[in-house]
Amino acid sequence: MKKSDERLKSRNIKPTAMRELVLKILGEQDVAISLPELEQKFEKAERTTLYRTLKTFEENKLIHSIDDGTGSVKYALCNETCQCHPKDLHVHFLCSKCKQTYCLNDIPVPSVNLPTHFTLENINMVVKGICSNCHK
Repeated sequence: MKKSDERLKSRNIKPTAMRELVLKILGEQDVAISLPELEQKFEKAERTTLYRTLKTFEENKLIHSIDDGTGSVKYALCNETCQCHPKDLHVHFLCSKCKQTYCLNDIPVPSVNLPTHFTLENINMVVKGICSNCHK
């Protein structure tokens, strides 16, 4: 069995040719990728098919979405043990020069003490600045 099939099945996602291709492309990225950027990686793929694939991946915690403030949601692979609980969340970095969004997996989102009867479901922490590639 292919590693991509195993990774999909571990998240209860039925492997298909399109899902395997999208997973491969996401695995090759050093930065988060938007739907239009993903579309450009395919010669012939319907936007709705790609969108549904991303949503299936996100619902099954294979990827996470990032609202980095650019107006375009971006997607990145989760770590294999990630369950997208608040303890699994990490900081994202948006380069103000090249507009690339990076997952800073080694920097957890700081804990937030909410008032009584408030329940934390998600945190989106985006740090903005100049990435190492643009800094050179």
